[in-house]
Amino acid sequence: MAAKARVDALRAAGRSIIDFTIGEPDFPTPAHIVAAGVDALQSGHTRYTGSTGTPALRKAITAKLERENHLRYDIDEIVVGNGAKHIIYNAFAATLNEGDEVIIPTPYWVSYPDMVAINGGKPVIVNCDAASGFKLTAAALESAITAHTRWLVLNTPNNPSGAVYTADELNAICAVLLRHPQVWLMTDEIYEHFVYGNAQHISPLQIAPALKTRTLVVNGVSKAYAMTGWRIGYGAGPQALMKALALLMSQSTTCPSAVSQAAAVTALSGPQQCVLQGRDLFSKRRDAIVTQINSIPGLSCLPPDGAFYVFVNVSGLLGKRTPQGATLGNDVDVMMYFLEQAGVATIDGASYGQPSYLRMSFATSIEQIESGCQQLRDAVFQLASQ
Repeated sequence: MAAKARVDALRAAGRSIIDFTIGEPDFPTPAHIVAAGVDALQSGHTRYTGSTGTPALRKAITAKLERENHLRYDIDEIVVGNGAKHIIYNAFAATLNEGDEVIIPTPYWVSYPDMVAINGGKPVIVNCDAASGFKLTAAALESAITAHTRWLVLNTPNNPSGAVYTADELNAICAVLLRHPQVWLMTDEIYEHFVYGNAQHISPLQIAPALKTRTLVVNGVSKAYAMTGWRIGYGAGPQALMKALALLMSQSTTCPSAVSQAAAVTALSGPQQCVLQGRDLFSKRRDAIVTQINSIPGLSCLPPDGAFYVFVNVSGLLGKRTPQGATLGNDVDVMMYFLEQAGVATIDGASYGQPSYLRMSFATSIEQIESGCQQLRDAVFQLASQ
């Protein structure tokens, strides 16, 4: 959001900026979902709902989880929030005591460590580099667990790396968790529908059903249905945890938007062709941006298996001098150089716990991808070696 604010400010000052910071689909919410929202407004769905969400939406979520993920939940094991972030934050608020540890593999979505710290917990950051495909290994997990470990946060497909865990990788991780009954699993699956090539999204609970009594599955409609502004996310988990979430939410936000919930019912229960079309579009864009980035000297990236980001290694540019005589000492310097010199907005990897990288979203047109990468290439050629 800070990056978006900087882009908006530069544009307001008259600069032309190509924005690769966007964490949302660039296409509109599908028409049939918008129509459902309009119908809800005209039908009077403009009042409070229950704090856990409407029965209709929770029923649609249970049906979705069984249909797509082969996970069975009762309606009272579902809580609807104002976005997936809302569910994650409240889960930490409900469960963390001072000093409790939460294992967070890198690269991580920027909010995880801060939400843990705000609620009195201690983020335990486990470095996962390109050699592991930016994925947590069973051995690294085992080494990070202590008597104070309360949660493992697992995000697959991953933001920002696009990493997708395989069945074998999840099986090894779940085997570790089964040996440590004090550790709960939070699995953030918000990008589940955007996987490419031979990659498949697998929920950890499909691998280890025995973990269901201590797992919170987090998801929502924001990414798959281009509904980021509608603010609907949900969590599925044990009843005791769901009751705690409902209590917190009843005393803070009261309930999610009634209109948005009605639209989300249609999103989850209606035609799914729009999701497939979005995935196919992102797949083409992924191929285009990976080819472009890997053709620029000093930059490289692995093809992401999921989500809509490339995680670009910029270590080949560190130590070089800009036309203004400044030295690029880290990924933040590179990010700012690309923004000011090339008019291209990216996000530094340090914000995701992985310095020397940049996150670039390909939730934008092929034309913007090609133009932006050309401007990056021009800016790189203006750099001088020390």
